[in-house]
Amino acid sequence: MLGWALTFFLIAIVAAVFGFGGIAAGAASIAKILFFVFIVLLIGSLIMHFARGAKA
Repeated sequence: MLGWALTFFLIAIVAAVFGFGGIAAGAASIAKILFFVFIVLLIGSLIMHFARGAKA
C-alpha cells in the first residue's frame, strides 16, 4: 500500500514538473488517501499485535 502511495506521489511530481496540473492534483489526492489508509491499517495491525501478545 505504501508502495502505491509513493508511486502516485512520484507521478504527481513528474506531472507537476511538466505542467499537467489536473493530473498532478489527482495523483496527489490518490497518494494522500492511500497514505492515510496505510497509516490506519498499520495502527490497527500494531494494536492487534500487542493485544494478542507477541508469542514468537
